[in-house]
Amino acid sequence: MIRPILIAVQFLTTLPVRFGGAPAEQEIGRSLTFYPLIGLVLGLFLAAGAWLLQRQPPLLVAALLLLGWTALTGALHLDGLADCADAWVGGRGDRMRTLAIMKDPYSGPVGVAAVAVVLLLKFAALTVLCGNRAFALLPVAPVLGRAAIQALFLTTAYVRPQGLGSALVAQMRRGEVFLALCLTCGAVWLAGGNPGLTALLATAGALTLFRQAILRRIGGTTGDTAGALVEIVEATAMVALCLASGG
Repeated sequence: MIRPILIAVQFLTTLPVRFGGAPAEQEIGRSLTFYPLIGLVLGLFLAAGAWLLQRQPPLLVAALLLLGWTALTGALHLDGLADCADAWVGGRGDRMRTLAIMKDPYSGPVGVAAVAVVLLLKFAALTVLCGNRAFALLPVAPVLGRAAIQALFLTTAYVRPQGLGSALVAQMRRGEVFLALCLTCGAVWLAGGNPGLTALLATAGALTLFRQAILRRIGGTTGDTAGALVEIVEATAMVALCLASGG
C-alpha cells in the first residue's frame, strides 16, 4: 500500500519522494485511490501556513500561500489548464485539431489568460478565508480537486492510448476508487459543514459541465483535461467556501 501512496505523492507534488525500482502499472493504477489523501496533505499545508501567519495582513498571507501551493504542485495542473484553454479556442470545434494543440508545449494568450483568472480567483478566496480565519476550510479545495480526477476517470474514457494517464485508468481498482471518492465526499460534508456541502455541490456542478464539454469536443478525457479540471474545481470550491461562510 505504501508504494501506491508514494507514487501519488511523486506525481502530484514536488515533494522529494524516492523508492526502489520503477513502479509497476498495477501500482500506478492503485495510486489513484489515494489522490484525495494527497489533496489533504496540500490542504493541511495551506491551513498550517495560514495559522502561522495569521497576524500578518491577509493579502500577504494569501500571496504566500498561493506561492507555496503552486510550488508544491509544480504548476502541473496549471499547465493542463493552459493547454486545454489554448486547444479549446484554437481547435475551433475540431476533435483532432484540439488534441493536437493540447500536445503543443507552448502556451498562447488564451492559456495565459485562463491561468491568470484561476490564480486571481484563488488569491481572492484565500484573502477572504484568511481574513475570516477560516483556516479549517482551506483543505477542502485541494481534496475536492483530486477527488474530481477520480470521478472523471471512473466515468469517462481516456482518449490517448499512450498518454500519461492511460496506465492509471487501465489499472485502477474501480471499487477502491469509488469507495475512496464516497468517503472523501462524506468527510468534506461532515468536516466542512454547510460551507463544505456548498463546495461539494459546486464541485459536482463544475465536474458535470466540464465532462459534458470534453465529451462533446474530444469524446473523453486526457491528462491535460484532468489537470484543467483540478484547477477549475479548486477555484470553484474556494469561491463557494467564501460565499457559504459569509465571506
